[in-house]
Amino acid sequence: MLQNKDSKRTRIFFGLSSFQILAMFRRGLFYTYLSIYLREFLGLSVTETTLFASLPMIVNSGCQLFIWGIISDKYQLRRTLVIIGEISAGFSTLLVFFAHRMVDNPLSAGWIIILGLSGVEFFWSMSNIGWSSLITDLYEYETRQRVQGQLSSIGGIGRIIGILIGGALYDGLKVLYPGWGFYDGPLFYIAASVMFLSTIPMLFIPEGGIEEEKRRNISKSSLTIDNEVNHQERSTSIFIVFLIAMVFINFGRNSLAVIFSPYMVLDSGFNMEYEALGFLLNFQSVGIIIIGILVGGLGRKIGDGNSTLVGSGIAIVALMLITFSTYLPFIYFASFLRGAGDVIVTASSYAFVSELIPAKQRAKGFSVFNTTFFLSWGLAGTLLTGPIIDTQILSGVAEVLAYRYAFFAATLVLITGFIIFSGLLWRVRSKKRSSR
Repeated sequence: MLQNKDSKRTRIFFGLSSFQILAMFRRGLFYTYLSIYLREFLGLSVTETTLFASLPMIVNSGCQLFIWGIISDKYQLRRTLVIIGEISAGFSTLLVFFAHRMVDNPLSAGWIIILGLSGVEFFWSMSNIGWSSLITDLYEYETRQRVQGQLSSIGGIGRIIGILIGGALYDGLKVLYPGWGFYDGPLFYIAASVMFLSTIPMLFIPEGGIEEEKRRNISKSSLTIDNEVNHQERSTSIFIVFLIAMVFINFGRNSLAVIFSPYMVLDSGFNMEYEALGFLLNFQSVGIIIIGILVGGLGRKIGDGNSTLVGSGIAIVALMLITFSTYLPFIYFASFLRGAGDVIVTASSYAFVSELIPAKQRAKGFSVFNTTFFLSWGLAGTLLTGPIIDTQILSGVAEVLAYRYAFFAATLVLITGFIIFSGLLWRVRSKKRSSR
């Protein structure tokens, strides 16, 4: 009996990790260089470039909240949504490529990509909400942070490979021209193929849902949130303040997601070649891999809430280094710290919120939580860093300095989130002490 359980756990983790490594490979391959393609090859402004993340993420978040989260909870579908979402997104990604090649105007082609990717996110949102809910269905609270960290670490390997291949293909191995990988389609083709391929590992995983959780015979009343708040002490206000804190934390650390690559290849700045940029960005992947293995132990020692603060603090240091450093080795170190902070915040905040959400409303609750991340990936650039850069450039500020002003603003946003989350933990602990 024990052997069967171990075999099932191995099969589940194999399926999840295989899916994760393929998903992160695809993201590293495609999205790392898309901002450069839109900005340099198609000629969009910095703010317009950020829209390739903002508009699709608005669609993604809205669909999770108002469509797929509701459907997932009603029918308790997790794996099915992931499989359908990945296949549909793969086909629609190919359509985006062909559509953007049908026009001669570069700006029109850029907007076709932006709007087309918004359609792709309609399907990817199915996969996102199914994935978030599935891990909580399949794993006990005590192991969720460790599993999330391990999956992030394994995904980091896929990201490294994806970024290296993407950098090589972007300019056709330096034989062709910058932008070739997108304009002639190999990056679109590979990304779509990986989406199709990533559905295979999901066949090794149970459907999920609360029935799967019941089969694990978990006593809900014995679980704790951060070892400080039990289920009877849950409150909507804690959840709301948590979400507000995560908005600032995620918006701060993800404000660089779209603009960092264009910044590093600026002729007036570091002027990195595309393959060299790939190596730099993979220092972030190395941070994800190393710290992802260790994050579970960190959570057990200091709690999920404190772990989230540690990750946020590391992210603050990384942003400050990027803002003020003109020495490239410091940027490499900052890239490593970005990866470390990302994996700690992601795993710890996921574990923290997983116990705030009732099981029957898990998908809907995670759709709200996921919104703080998905919107930050693009909207932070569109509303914060992008306009700062464009307005500074228009006012005559040097382009490099304009980017650094934006990085500094992102750092302040992240510090605000750190302060709010610290206040939430203080409130939780005070409530615990007063109830004794």
